[in-house]
Amino acid sequence: MNAEAGSRPDDSVEELCAELIRFDTTNRGPGDSEGEREAAEYVASILTTAGYSPMVLESAPRRTNVVVRIPGTEPNAEAVLVHAHLDVVPADPSEWSVPPFSGEIRDGYVWGRGATDMKDMCATVLAVLRSWAARGVRPRRDVVVAFVADEEVHGDYGASWLVDQHPELFTGCAIGISESGGHTFDVDGVRLYPVATAERGTIQLRITAHGRAGHGSRPNADNAVVMLVNAVSRIAAHQWPVRLTPTVRAYLERAGAALGIPIDLADVDATIARMGRAGDLAAGTVRNTATPTMLDAGYKVNVIPGVAHAQIDGRALPGSEQEFLDTIDSLLGDGVEREILDYTRAVSAPFDSPWFEAMADALRSEDPDAVVVPYCMGGGTDAKAFARLGIAGYGFSPLRLPTDYPQRGMAHGVDERVPVDGLKFGARVLDRFLLEH
Repeated sequence: MNAEAGSRPDDSVEELCAELIRFDTTNRGPGDSEGEREAAEYVASILTTAGYSPMVLESAPRRTNVVVRIPGTEPNAEAVLVHAHLDVVPADPSEWSVPPFSGEIRDGYVWGRGATDMKDMCATVLAVLRSWAARGVRPRRDVVVAFVADEEVHGDYGASWLVDQHPELFTGCAIGISESGGHTFDVDGVRLYPVATAERGTIQLRITAHGRAGHGSRPNADNAVVMLVNAVSRIAAHQWPVRLTPTVRAYLERAGAALGIPIDLADVDATIARMGRAGDLAAGTVRNTATPTMLDAGYKVNVIPGVAHAQIDGRALPGSEQEFLDTIDSLLGDGVEREILDYTRAVSAPFDSPWFEAMADALRSEDPDAVVVPYCMGGGTDAKAFARLGIAGYGFSPLRLPTDYPQRGMAHGVDERVPVDGLKFGARVLDRFLLEH
């Protein structure tokens, strides 16, 4: 491919997405990955052929990142970071209708692992940059683009490593845009486009019960398994209080107004229920959550072990991290202790800002009926790593999606696929936002 392949930002974007999917960049967990090298080299070759000068940076063997800065016409203007990850979660081919790394294009969709998480945005960004070269245009402000490794774990080989080892690459960046926002969310004929302006923090815990080992046939009041199960049960049953952050409040108010649904912030649960599908988007972000996910105890059925372990996936709203930990401590009980496995603070960005309005304008340029609202992500992205450099993170990877598209089942799901028309829409929106704002 070369810069002459097309001049429109949406030219051949589906082929770029398909080609990226064909690189198996499966990330199974810490230290167990197929690696991103071939995909990163492909990205770098597209950029180089278009006339850019990308940097290829490897944090460990085969854990490869690509960073490029496109100088703007106004060098004193604040820069924008665009970051997208090249790794994907595993896929079991026996469960799929198509081979998960086939990148098949059929029925108006690009199929394969990573189609929506997030080789779709990698493709739309590449398509935009290639079109700029073909058209001979430059953005008003510097645009820094980072294609990174390892987002599906902790970013230790990707965003976090870049922030720690190469912070100078992001000098001048005021905001960053990435996944999980700017997609069509159709509710009763109203096309909402939620843009993520906040992410809950991650607090993953191991809890350990210490008891007295013994024979399984004998009564034992200090049974570590029982102590652990009781602690896990208390944590799972705990009713976390509602904590409305500014982003979630704004989402409820603005989405409710667009849908004509009365909003009662004094009874958030009832309000969410009235909002139906639109309420589902906020349901997981009005509270902290603590979900038991792993148990480990014992080695023989007739032996009471002296130690038992569980792991808890905790998510905390901005500003509530200490409250979360204090609550967990109150639920553990005697003989049970906790340790933090992973702690990443929640992040938030302003939604009443020129940046957010520019994203909304770009979406409305392609869909005049778009209702653009802020929302809080229940999970997290590499935005947390870049926040350490003072870069405000937004989930803005625009896609126009069909009404019947099963969006919630796509990322990390079976038969992951993205509509070709949606990719083309996303490329045009990104082109307008990055080039003109």
